[in-house]
Parts: sequence; C-alpha cells; structure tokens
Amino acid sequence: MENARAQNEAIAPAATLADRVTEVLLERIRSGEFAVGDRLPSEAALTRRFSVSRTVIREAVSRLKAEGLVATHQGKGTVVVGPSHAARFEIDADDDSVQAVLRVMELRRGLEAEVAALAAERRTAQQNAGIQQALASIEAAVSAGRDGVDEDLAFHNAIADATGNPLYTSLLGFLRQFLREAVTLGRMSEPRFGDIKTQLRDEHLAVAEAIDRQDVDGARNAARHHIANVAARIRGVDPDLWSDASREVARRLAKSEEHVLKQGGPA
Repeated sequence: MENARAQNEAIAPAATLADRVTEVLLERIRSGEFAVGDRLPSEAALTRRFSVSRTVIREAVSRLKAEGLVATHQGKGTVVVGPSHAARFEIDADDDSVQAVLRVMELRRGLEAEVAALAAERRTAQQNAGIQQALASIEAAVSAGRDGVDEDLAFHNAIADATGNPLYTSLLGFLRQFLREAVTLGRMSEPRFGDIKTQLRDEHLAVAEAIDRQDVDGARNAARHHIANVAARIRGVDPDLWSDASREVARRLAKSEEHVLKQGGPA
C-alpha cells in the first residue's frame, strides 16, 4: 500500500518540488487523511513517499507551519493542528513582477543577516560541521553539472538550524517558496555579472568561514552582502527575459500541480 502510494505521489522532476509536496500534504490535511491531532509521517518516510530529498520535505513542512496547519512538539514530532484562526503571515507576490520578488529579497536580507550572526554565536561543533558539509555539497553539485539550488537551500537551512530558534527555520522556509525561480533567473544575468557560480561560492564561503570562527559581526555582514548581491543579479536580468521565463514557470507549475492532484489525490 505504502509503495503504491509512493509511486502515485512521486513528483515530476520539472516541478518546483517543495511547491508540489506542500500542495499534496495540504490536500491530505483537507481530506482528513491527516486529521487534527495526527502526527505526520517521519521525515524519512515522507522522503521515500514523495521520492524527494530531505531538504524538500523540510521546506514543505516549514510552509505548513507558517500556515498554522502543523506544529512540532518535543517528543511528538510534527502534529496536524488544523486551520488556525489566528492571524497568519502572508505575502502577496506577483510572479510577473521583479519588484515583488525584490521586496521579498529585501525582507530576507535582514533575516539572513541576523540568522548568520546568531548561528556564529550559538552554533555547536556538530552544527558547524553540518554547515561546512552543506557548503561542500553545493560545490559537488555544481561540479557535477547541476544547478545546486537544493543544496543552496540546505546550506541556508543548516545555518538557520544553528540559531537554536526553530522560528527562523520556519519563516525562512516560507519565504523561499517565492525565491527558488527568482534565484534561477538571477543566474541568467551571467553575461553582465561574470562568473555567477564563482561569486556564489565565494559569498557562501565567507558566511561559512565567519560562522566557523564564531565571528558574529563578520557572519552578519557576509550574509547581508550575499543577499544584496543576489538581489542585484536578479535586478540585472533583462525584463523581457524575466517576463518570458515567469510565464513558462507559471505554465509548468500549473501543469505539474494538476498532475500531482490527479495522481496523488485522496485515495
């Protein structure tokens, strides 16, 4: 039964994976399969069920937390709490607007800077090792010819985890749903900005090294510099290219969403 469901719920490679996983989990909660009070399957089980990485599952669960649908309790795991009547944080982002994405980037810049500073102050030796390993994974992905976006997200998640404050992990996970395609588009500005991969590597390395030596101000400044540069690269994409790419992204996501809801809908 579990194997059959996993096959049905496998996500199309062309999709934005966290978006698709989030949509299916939402459908499961709405249908009552995951009822209020139920514990979600473990991270490992969801990874197998959807045939995606742990990073994707963590991002999807972060979005459900931001929506007030699930909560993590010590010793209980992630539990469905149902639609919350409390005020929820929402972002009205227009997919076709560079300015809408840049506003999110501006919000992220302040958050990422403080997250890096807290990580430098509080990180344990084990968490620091995880950050350095996540950095190496980005390099390995790029060397293998992949875009490294999932590994990039895992690197920033590892830094957020090192703050010891799960609210940072949840909020940044929520914001990144608006940034995945934007980061991809930002890489298209390479003719104007030069070797983007090398720039990203150097920016990430500066953040990781500051955290490693527990340099609070250095980590804050390196993270702020990195996010500002990402925003500048996004701003540098040709407007016509952005519009064409956004339409293609919207078309692809709509198609994959239809596929997931048909193939992975309630049994």
